[in-house]
Amino acid sequence: MPPPADIVKVAIEWPGANAQLIEMDQKRPLSSIIREVCDGWSLSGSEQFALRYADGPQLYITEQSRGEIKNGTILRLAISPARAARQLLERIQSHGIDARLEALKELAKLSADPTFATEFINMEGIGTLARLAESGTHFGEMLAFTLTAFLELMDHGIVSWDLISLSFIKQIAAYVNQPMVDVSILQRSLAILESMVLNSHSLYHRVAQEITVGQLIGHLSNQEIQTYAIALINALFLKAPEDRRQEMASTLAQKHLRSIILNHVIRGNRPIKAEMAHQLYVLQVLTFNLLEERMMTKMDPNDQAQRDIIFELRRIAFDGDNDPTGTEKRKAMYTKDYKMLGFTNHVNPAMDFTQTPPGMLALDNMLYLAKVHQDTYIRIVLENSSREDKHECPFGRCAIELTRMLCEILQVGELPNEGCNDYHPMFFTHDRAWEEFFCVCIQLLNKTWKEMRATAEDFNKVMQVVREQITRALAMKPSSLDQLKNKLRGLNYSEILRLRQSERMSQDDFQSPPIIELRERIQPEILELIKQQRLNRLCEGSCFRKLGNRRRQEKFWFCRLSLNHKVLHYGDLDESPQGEVPFELLSDKIPVSDIKSVVTGKDCPHMKEKSALKQNKEVLELAFSVLYDPDETLNFVAPNKYEYCIWTDGLCALLGREMGSDLTRSDLDTLISMEMKLRLLDLENITIPEAPPPVPKEPSSYNFTYNYS
Repeated sequence: MPPPADIVKVAIEWPGANAQLIEMDQKRPLSSIIREVCDGWSLSGSEQFALRYADGPQLYITEQSRGEIKNGTILRLAISPARAARQLLERIQSHGIDARLEALKELAKLSADPTFATEFINMEGIGTLARLAESGTHFGEMLAFTLTAFLELMDHGIVSWDLISLSFIKQIAAYVNQPMVDVSILQRSLAILESMVLNSHSLYHRVAQEITVGQLIGHLSNQEIQTYAIALINALFLKAPEDRRQEMASTLAQKHLRSIILNHVIRGNRPIKAEMAHQLYVLQVLTFNLLEERMMTKMDPNDQAQRDIIFELRRIAFDGDNDPTGTEKRKAMYTKDYKMLGFTNHVNPAMDFTQTPPGMLALDNMLYLAKVHQDTYIRIVLENSSREDKHECPFGRCAIELTRMLCEILQVGELPNEGCNDYHPMFFTHDRAWEEFFCVCIQLLNKTWKEMRATAEDFNKVMQVVREQITRALAMKPSSLDQLKNKLRGLNYSEILRLRQSERMSQDDFQSPPIIELRERIQPEILELIKQQRLNRLCEGSCFRKLGNRRRQEKFWFCRLSLNHKVLHYGDLDESPQGEVPFELLSDKIPVSDIKSVVTGKDCPHMKEKSALKQNKEVLELAFSVLYDPDETLNFVAPNKYEYCIWTDGLCALLGREMGSDLTRSDLDTLISMEMKLRLLDLENITIPEAPPPVPKEPSSYNFTYNYS
């Protein structure tokens, strides 16, 4: 006979004594159980004790978290969080250096526990640590553990960063500015300053006064602190007022930040880890976002300085270095030239730049091409002006539309995505990477236009092909602009047609009435099969990155469904796992029967609470939450769209609700098409291989055998 559901068998340890094996009744108060355990070892004052996990993070067990204890768990009797906090606070204020160091080591470890952190903070512990750091009398390990504990305690969000004193900021900044500082102290100091900047508008201004970009760039040659330094640069960049960002970008350019990152980070002798990749992505996004102002600026047709840029484009293309007649040319001649340049408005081409995006950014790109790559510019313009009217590629219109497209592809103006690592090394290889990227792409557009033998009516079709060529090439992560050109050469129009045909064949669909009838007949059983596959995938589990973790060490957690589909198990991990994580390592759980609903996007509690940095489109599209009794939530941000669909569909199937994600529709179409083909061919006993036709743009997770008869 199985034990009652409320009884959990655990072992409890105490130093110097044999472990007690008890059956913990979850209906009894925790204080009563602790009293019974203390009596077993003849310990008085049970109110001064608490239970902690013996393995892993060794967190304290509370009335709120006790439901996560599983059979076979090893616990440890320890002094209560309040007593531990009081003792540690006294020890770190003692005069003995050795005793103080041991206390700070233990404090740095315990501070990760939210129960202990609450008690320590309530005793004004953060102020004590701040004063220790401000005193300037602590060095080496003692200071490192002090700063570690401070950062761990502040990371819980129990107290506001705005309470930090100016003297503390100055002291932490001094550690960053000093030439000879221990690496561990420098890492923690940079992390503390980054958190200050990201979490407080007022502290941003104070930190910006104490830390210069030049000082941070000087730390990039040290591989141990590169990630911390770039993270602080990104934070200062992100929180800077609009009028300061361009100034800061100019300083970064003068300090050769790009070339230093290229040589010491991207091309360094160490592999780039996930956190560094994320920081490079953030820097890339923030750099491109400097283009937003020009992208959203309309051209003023009455502004002579802006009109002179258009005159310059015409002069370079048609008049060479000297223009003896200059502005004396007749207006009709200008109109003819503007038509040959491919502007939509031949009489007043300034009107072509009044739509935003891309606004004046398109004109900037065109002028860069004309001046820096003059031969290429002249060749494109003259080559098209010599074609038949119906086959000419309108340079002006193409450049404007291409600029808009590139802004969309690179998401100019969007905030960085919290969990994204999608940086492109080639953008760190040139000081004018955006403009050079445009120059490569405009040549691609002209080449594709010729390959398609396009006419003016085919303009949109050409732009669609060019977008596909660019996105496919970027997905290959070229390391330089030259490598990008090579990738694009391999993605000519014929290759795009071949790839499209191949993908179309893998998801072929039939529309005749008999096929539609067959499709409707087999859809329920295929949908049920997909549900089972989703649930099987949930049983395997997935790793998620902790949202809002601005710390340099990676934080992960893992979640998986029990094999009987009755419990969700989850827990923190020190690093991203390479395979399945055993249930024994996942200390927390939620009974499926307690789940009330699954919400997505902006309805998620953690999306309502996050700052502007995280409130961007990509994070919202990947966010979902499990709401369960009494009023608790388990919050997720999926690593990609595929995992998002797997989990939201699987959870809906678990709750007996209809699935409806785009990925489910794609899976359904693929499997139905496969079965229809087999049934139409009257084949029996067909075994689908382990890797069925892939879902477009996402990997497949199906692994099943199905008998078609």
